[in-house]
Amino acid sequence: MNYDGDIIRPPSEADSIILQVTVGCSHNHCTFCGAYKDKQFRICSDVEVNENIAFAARYCSRQPKVFLADGDALILSQRRLTALFRRIRIKLPQVRRISLYGNAKAIRSKSLEQLRELKELGLDRIYMGLESGNDEVLTRVRKGENAASMISAAHKVGQAGIFLSVTVLLGLGGMVQSLEHARATGMALSKMAPRQIAALTLMPLTGTPLGEEVAKGDFLLPDALSMLKELKEMVTCINCDKVQFMANHASNYLPISGRLGRDKDAILTTIDQAMNGRIALTPEVYRAL
Repeated sequence: MNYDGDIIRPPSEADSIILQVTVGCSHNHCTFCGAYKDKQFRICSDVEVNENIAFAARYCSRQPKVFLADGDALILSQRRLTALFRRIRIKLPQVRRISLYGNAKAIRSKSLEQLRELKELGLDRIYMGLESGNDEVLTRVRKGENAASMISAAHKVGQAGIFLSVTVLLGLGGMVQSLEHARATGMALSKMAPRQIAALTLMPLTGTPLGEEVAKGDFLLPDALSMLKELKEMVTCINCDKVQFMANHASNYLPISGRLGRDKDAILTTIDQAMNGRIALTPEVYRAL
């Protein structure tokens, strides 16, 4: 398989065939993200994609899932996406699920009918980064969206019957807006009603604008206890049923997984126990992106 640069994928796509259809991210202005800073966004040619599909057909014939990389494959035109999905169906007949990253702009660029067409052709899951439900935080980190615009995009995905996984980032409000960020994020998630929520913890990267803010002392990163308070506040404010909640990414201080609202009380109890020192936190040396 030929890839242009490093490939980023969700943890749950570890066993998927990774097909790169775009290089980088079409937005690529978020101050906290260093994943695509060294890439100029472009759409891969049909020749590149077809070569990788041929490779997958030969060597990945038992893998039933495909993930389309890079940052926002959904930005492709409907014509190119439908042609790609049909090609996957023909060349990789064992594939039962296609997933991709989709930012709110890309989702809004598709009509409901177009999203439903993609679902019929195999699109099962869209991963979307909310990061924060607080508009001031979103503006400061140059997300290019506000909470309302991302909630609207989430509703469209839900109406199309596609599984939506939403990522949020603990600590993104800094110490100054810590609980406000957590509270607004929980409320936004409630309105989005995704099928899955993944909470990561901010780890500022050298070379990113936010990393520079931290180095200069202009952004105060919440400590471990404050991150737990954020997590508790966010979970408290989430009112969703039958949503998988995961805070078990390697960046997190406290690995948690469960279903909301069934396991909400148990999750909050676990966070309280960690805050009171009865559950050990992940040491800094073991935390990673």
